Amino acid sequence: MSSPVPDPVRDRQPIPAAAGPSSPVPSAPARAPFARVLSGIVPYLPAAVPAVMLIIIVVALVHASGFTNFGLQFFSLHFDPPVDQWGIAVFLIGSFLVAVPALFFSMLFGVGLAVASTAYLPKLVTQVLDPFVDLLAGIPSVVYGIWAFIIVAPYFGSTVEPTIHAYLGFLPGFSGPTQSGGTGIMLAVFILTLMALPITTLLIRDSLRAVPKDLWESGLALGATRWEVVRRVAIPYARRGIFSAAFLGFGRAFGETVAVAMVLGSATVLPSSVYAIGNTMAAEMFELLDSAYGNSQFLAALSEMAVVLLIISLVVNVVGRRFISRLYKEQVAGL
Repeated sequence: MSSPVPDPVRDRQPIPAAAGPSSPVPSAPARAPFARVLSGIVPYLPAAVPAVMLIIIVVALVHASGFTNFGLQFFSLHFDPPVDQWGIAVFLIGSFLVAVPALFFSMLFGVGLAVASTAYLPKLVTQVLDPFVDLLAGIPSVVYGIWAFIIVAPYFGSTVEPTIHAYLGFLPGFSGPTQSGGTGIMLAVFILTLMALPITTLLIRDSLRAVPKDLWESGLALGATRWEVVRRVAIPYARRGIFSAAFLGFGRAFGETVAVAMVLGSATVLPSSVYAIGNTMAAEMFELLDSAYGNSQFLAALSEMAVVLLIISLVVNVVGRRFISRLYKEQVAGL
């Protein structure tokens, strides 16, 4: 007896019906309203901590200063608390006189060290030398200051400054009398250069190492020298990191306190040459803080000076971030 032939139409299985109101689809258990709100707030808390701290600092400094005691005279060149003169322009100019040259030299040496470590030195040599540059960032500023005041300052006063004066004395700013002790603008620039160098070198070096290997190899394959590849490919590609290093280095040099206070001379005068003594805003606040206790006007002056220093630092950072964000939209020029 032959088996029945299957009928594809009759033997077809019915399609399962969609779940209707009578058969609801199982869903995950609903969370409690408090847990839902908490899970939405918790991720924002770590991100809000820096903003809250900045607001607290600004409010405290503004409350302490009042911004009603000094007016525009606060930015004059005359600072003499016993006769009620609170001009901070001399310290503001001194801050820029030491921070800008220190930034220039730290960027100059930072680019050189980063290029040498990335493109020229063997890997074994970079593994030995790179940590020494990074370790400079871990040295406390007071150690820099003591070393500079005891060891470096006498050498500057007896050898470096007289030599520079002999060869560059005809230039403006290099013709003034030298300091026998060696302290002054030049020594402060030297110390700030060393203190800003680890930050600038680290950022520039990491930016150059982030350049794709294909770009390096394609440039060399086209017949370019190693320096041409660095200058025309690697540095344009890494320019965002280089500019970031410049802004961070400036912030490090402009706000440094203890080391500058130990080597700059602590003089409330406008420096007339690179050998002259002077002072910065941060160093002046550090030196006069003890005198402010018990004197409300003195404390208000130092608080307002701190607000000015904070505003300058914030403006530099905001401008730097806007400038770097524009670089992200530009295309990197090829070889």
